[in-house]
Amino acid sequence: MKRDTKCPLIARATTSGSVYQSITCAEAGWEFLNFEARTLIKDERWSHITGNYELLIVLLGGNFSVQSELGSWQTKNGRKDVFSGLPHGLYLPPNTSFILTAESQALDIACSWVLSDESFPPSFITPDDVEKMGIEYRGGDNASRQINRLLPPGSACHKLVCVEVYTPSGNWSSFPAHKHDSRKVDPISGQLLEAELEEIYFYKIDKPQGFALQKVYTDDRSLDEIAEVNNNDVVLIPKGYHPVIAGHGYNVYYLNFLAGSDQSLASSDDPGHQWIYGTWKEMDPRIPMVTREMNTF
Repeated sequence: MKRDTKCPLIARATTSGSVYQSITCAEAGWEFLNFEARTLIKDERWSHITGNYELLIVLLGGNFSVQSELGSWQTKNGRKDVFSGLPHGLYLPPNTSFILTAESQALDIACSWVLSDESFPPSFITPDDVEKMGIEYRGGDNASRQINRLLPPGSACHKLVCVEVYTPSGNWSSFPAHKHDSRKVDPISGQLLEAELEEIYFYKIDKPQGFALQKVYTDDRSLDEIAEVNNNDVVLIPKGYHPVIAGHGYNVYYLNFLAGSDQSLASSDDPGHQWIYGTWKEMDPRIPMVTREMNTF
């Protein structure tokens, strides 16, 4: 992992080698999340054993096939890139050996893995599945965005949560700002109000010179950073609120992996910004940004 010395929360993408992002728990200084993004060329293989970890592979661009002792799967209607359709994903439990093969001239994938002492069946997630789980259009006006679920809360897995978010040019996202760094339960109902989660924001931007800004801050401002992120960068969210704004002229995608105390997205809003709820007039007409019908690669 190559940290940006100006903003230690950012991991910059490497410019050489097939693995262009690699972040381990030890490098990040936290407990749960590991992350990797890699490219492969046609017929190139990636052999791996999940070991003591549950793992989710997300197709960013291209097509792949996977062979394992638990089954075989192949994407047949992948997307050219993240701005060209809905995702495929493959969830694999601990102690699974597999071989992933690139079935397109160029393949781009991301994955995250988390220590787990539980075993769930493998799950191949298709664009149809993502659509059935419900694509969410959140916010409104210039805080409109699209959320695609891959491993939402309640999925048959142990710790991992995964969604991808599309933010049109110039819009705010993950806003009003929220956090999930302290586990809170309603003392009367027992409802989980906030989970304690680590989170990764992995960015794609639709033009190479594009950028987004992400602010990460706590109530007491002991953490208070503004990160400028570019294509293929990662922002690590160990704690605090973390809103995003897409640079004008640049559509922004980010892939969120989360893990922690609960397989949940329970969060708390920054109370100073809660008034914004209910003020929106309409959804940005640029939403949805991607649909299943775009998956023709």
